[in-house]
Amino acid sequence: MPLPFLTADRAFDATTEDVALPFDDHDQWRRPYRPGPWRVAASALLLLLASFVLLAAMITAFAGGMSGAMFCLGVAAVAIAVALRLLRVGAWVSRHGVRRVSLLRTTTLPWNQATAVRTVQQPVRWLGLPRTVQGQALVVVRRQGEPLALLTDHNADFLSRTEAFDRAADTVEVWGDEYRDA
Repeated sequence: MPLPFLTADRAFDATTEDVALPFDDHDQWRRPYRPGPWRVAASALLLLLASFVLLAAMITAFAGGMSGAMFCLGVAAVAIAVALRLLRVGAWVSRHGVRRVSLLRTTTLPWNQATAVRTVQQPVRWLGLPRTVQGQALVVVRRQGEPLALLTDHNADFLSRTEAFDRAADTVEVWGDEYRDA
């Protein structure tokens, strides 16, 4: 028994048409897909590691080693920040443009600077590692400069989830078609 109103794939009572959610606020930046299981698992492991480091900081502080406790607290804070940033990694869209968020950098491209949003076959990185495999990538073709790759079917959101990649790519393409010429 499917319960579509309980999923994050669509809003309550949303239709399955390829429209860019006309009833939602298009001025807010939104990710048009859910984070993938690999990304969520990596963030959960980082948060688990941070909890153990925080426990070590507490034990070290009670033992009297304040410099070691502060070091552990700093390591835990960095691990928590990286885990939260890892959950934000991906493509985000709004009426203003498209934004690619990576772990250390964010690139925003207004829709009026994009000529096309399309899916292409090209070598892509497997889970963001240096190893490349043949796959699909959703790219935004800029008016000036090289294309900006937003999503790949081998990243942490879509590895072995081709239907989810196709759905997310179609959604971003609809956003691009709707606001690129506006």
